[in-house]
Amino acid sequence: MDITHRDLTHGIAANRGQFVQFLLQVFFVGALVGMTRTVLPVLSESDFGLAAGAFTTLASFVVIFGVIKATLNLLAGRLSDRYGRKRVLVAGWLFAIPVPFLLLIADSWSWVLLATVFLGINQGLAWSMALNSKLDITHAHQRGLVNGANEFAGYAGVAVAGYLAAIVAEQIGAREGLFWFGSTVILVALALAIWSARDTLPWAHAQQKSKPGGKPSPLSGFGFFLHATWGNRSLLAVNQAGLVEKFTDAIIWLFVPILLVARGADLVTAGFLVGIYGVVWGAGQLITGPASDRLGRRGLIAWGMWLCGAGIVAVVLSHSAWVWGLALAITGVGMAMLYPTLGAAVADHCEPVERAGVLGVYRFWRDFGYAVGALALGLIASLTGGIEAGFWFVGIAMLLSGLWVAIGLESRASH
Repeated sequence: MDITHRDLTHGIAANRGQFVQFLLQVFFVGALVGMTRTVLPVLSESDFGLAAGAFTTLASFVVIFGVIKATLNLLAGRLSDRYGRKRVLVAGWLFAIPVPFLLLIADSWSWVLLATVFLGINQGLAWSMALNSKLDITHAHQRGLVNGANEFAGYAGVAVAGYLAAIVAEQIGAREGLFWFGSTVILVALALAIWSARDTLPWAHAQQKSKPGGKPSPLSGFGFFLHATWGNRSLLAVNQAGLVEKFTDAIIWLFVPILLVARGADLVTAGFLVGIYGVVWGAGQLITGPASDRLGRRGLIAWGMWLCGAGIVAVVLSHSAWVWGLALAITGVGMAMLYPTLGAAVADHCEPVERAGVLGVYRFWRDFGYAVGALALGLIASLTGGIEAGFWFVGIAMLLSGLWVAIGLESRASH
């Protein structure tokens, strides 16, 4: 029997089974990344002898991951509008299948970078569809909650998988651990996507039909990309903020551990301090996402950008572990404030049936920030002969980007 728009009900409570299903999907996407973040650094040193050039190698990993993920984010939304959310979700997991095999047989770092390409494709397709599907089946006034829960689930997957993959790797070896852990995650997620997930595109069409006066853009291709990038000043403000906020994540990934160790922290302490940032960011989104539904988007985004910038500058100004921990916690609070709120703001400023495409463009610019940030930080380090200037660059960029949001983002009730 065909589903009609009258048969569809929106809301988390009415669709709790599918909502949990898509939370699990983004958890597994995060888990696939989490296992590589923990084990690959060990593998790069023990199997490929890359310790001496660790920064260059890690930067290449970040740049490739950012470019591939950004590109697939862009394609995923438009593909799902044409072929449905479920098909794109399944495709994302099919592209993940080569990852554990490539890591198992890799005999040079180029094989790892090839695995990173497939990892980025999986992230761009599967994570995007997990989020879009939840937005399709829920109410407009729940967007902040949806984005917060989505990001929490994804980064919980990163954290949990990082720990479990390390245990497996210690027991059976790094390559074998990545292979068996990654294969298990992929097969379970793929099975759930095929047999349990529903295609939520009909819910998006039902939202559009129930919205009075709504008119999606008739543009396609590059015209739609431009429309979604700066179709109005609010989308432009949000897209630039998404790109710039990744500078913060890039510097914590690339420079913060180097700085802490250079200033006397051991590796365990540095890892613990960086972990504070991730834990506060991940858990905080369960509070800040729903808060943005009640308090509005603009203030949380702008103040989140400013807190991140202040935290990053405080890190480079300090030589104390206590101050570093506090600064990284503040940075995590800032990221928790801005991260789910940006996604919700995008959804506020587009039509339901074009939401997946517009979110795809936003996620393109956001994750392209990984590449821009890593390249900029590398260039600054080369020109100045040190990494300290990069912290000031990120702090100033976050300050100016937050100011742009405060001026350019229109207040709009969720609709």
